[in-house]
Amino acid sequence: MSEGAEEDLAERKMRFLFALRSKGVTDARTLHAMEGIDRGQFVRGIFADRAYEDMPLPIACGQTISQPSVVGLMTQAADVGSRDTVLEIGTGSGYQAAILSQLARRVYTVDRHRRLVREAEGVFTALRLTNIVAISGDGSHGLPDQAPFDRIIVTAAAEDPPGPLLAQLKIGGIMVLPVGQSDTVQSLIRVRRLETGFDYEELRPVRFVPLVEGVAND
Repeated sequence: MSEGAEEDLAERKMRFLFALRSKGVTDARTLHAMEGIDRGQFVRGIFADRAYEDMPLPIACGQTISQPSVVGLMTQAADVGSRDTVLEIGTGSGYQAAILSQLARRVYTVDRHRRLVREAEGVFTALRLTNIVAISGDGSHGLPDQAPFDRIIVTAAAEDPPGPLLAQLKIGGIMVLPVGQSDTVQSLIRVRRLETGFDYEELRPVRFVPLVEGVAND
């Protein structure tokens, strides 16, 4: 890479971090994790030159890589600790799981598209992210064999928080997910599991692909 290209890339990354802060991502650990994971590694093809813009981008299997500010806000809301085990539903490009891997002890990530899991695993290996376990399966059922989890992040929208996922959250744990009955009216919510039930907090409007049950044929 030429000196000019390196400077241009550095400037784009600096603008990237500034955009995160301007959208409300202020937690120092979250910003540090997002600075350490290059979004450009997760965006391929004709959209590669837009990797550092704060916008969602298409990926394979009709899915998207979420806009960085939303990834940052979800990560920040989850308040992941260094000893936490995290479950992510919706691996997609692998970008969110990679950021979580910088904050947690272990990350389990599940996607219904085998191709996305394979491609994400390739990036995790290239980046030497050894504390991520990527699994192809029906994310709506979670991973009961590995439960309970300290944190759960869902990157696809359901009408309500799925019961199986709520059941796999530890007492004192946090789940962050989009909920809504259509792809145009959704809210990002934070769910805390208490001794006596669940506490729900609405964070902001969002727009995500729907959470679909089953495993895709790809």
